[in-house]
Amino acid sequence: MRVRAVFLLAALLALAGCHSYHVEVSVENRTGGAIQLLEVAYPSASFGANSLTAGEVFHYRIQLRGRGPMKIQYTASDGRAAETIGPEVTENQEGRIEIVLLPEGKAEFHPQLTSPAR
Repeated sequence: MRVRAVFLLAALLALAGCHSYHVEVSVENRTGGAIQLLEVAYPSASFGANSLTAGEVFHYRIQLRGRGPMKIQYTASDGRAAETIGPEVTENQEGRIEIVLLPEGKAEFHPQLTSPAR
């Protein structure tokens, strides 16, 4: 019985030491029209949505690996492709990033991220 208790305690301590870094991302469409084929790329992965109506907000949770800039691509309501490069992000950062898509292919990025532990 004591061996099981020691094993269970060791397992719980090991799990308590693990920390998974996540970033909550929101993308708000303020372009004035619906957009299609939204893709948000970041180091080592990407996510997206088939469409976002005007004023719609899309939420997604990511885990950063590596280092590099975020990139946004979508097709505007007039059929034009838009692409914007955002802030650089780094592995083990966590927090929030709000992305606001604006008319004429512009975007605002509002990161609230912690620095990675060294």
